[in-house]
Amino acid sequence: MNKWHGLVIVSSLLAMSANIAADELKTVVDKSTVINQSAATSQKKVDRLAEQIQTKLQQFKSVNKEAEGLKVYNAQMKRQIENQLVEMQRLGDSMDQVTIIERQITPLMMRMIAGLEEFVSLDVPFLPEERSKRIASLHEMMDRTDVAVSEKFRRVLEAYQVEVDYGRTIESYAGNALVNHQEQEVNYLRIGRVALVFQSRDKQNMGIWDRQTNSWLELDSSYRTQVSKGLRMAQKQLAPDMILVPVPVASAE
Repeated sequence: MNKWHGLVIVSSLLAMSANIAADELKTVVDKSTVINQSAATSQKKVDRLAEQIQTKLQQFKSVNKEAEGLKVYNAQMKRQIENQLVEMQRLGDSMDQVTIIERQITPLMMRMIAGLEEFVSLDVPFLPEERSKRIASLHEMMDRTDVAVSEKFRRVLEAYQVEVDYGRTIESYAGNALVNHQEQEVNYLRIGRVALVFQSRDKQNMGIWDRQTNSWLELDSSYRTQVSKGLRMAQKQLAPDMILVPVPVASAE
């Protein structure tokens, strides 16, 4: 073998070695690429699983928090139901008492109306029609079934209150009275329950109710100015002021 032939062989071997090394390197690079891609895919799966686990954890915390809230709510509802049961029992007992009270209050109202009727008949005879109608309305109401007992009792008390108010007010109203044995239109002046006076329209005749005789007594002309003044005050035509009217005095026995 000459010198140049040996060099050719060495060169060929080196070329073959280089080719083999390149192929092996390419194989290694390709496998590395596959491994990297597989690793990337696996990482994506890991990231996705981690995200799912985090989501599930948040859901678990949310559900757990909601469960705790429901426990508190249920405990409160239990207490409310227990209180409602106690209240229902109390209302049941109260309804039993109401039935008893209704049976007792109706006779009481009947006695109150009868007492009011007797009082009006013995009282100073002012506004006779109005007061009689009020009592008749109470009697009619007591027979009605569409009016609650509470409403009946309220109206009876209201009638009593009206009578009480009469004793502390001054009032004027028109009506008729026997004057010189003839019925005439007059103006009545009521001063509480202290005095009930009438004055004819021409102001010539006046009278005052006498409790002792249950009749009208004639008033002389000296009271004309005072009675006229009182009528104007009752009609809100004059400011409240002092007036002088006769007051019958009960005779001592």
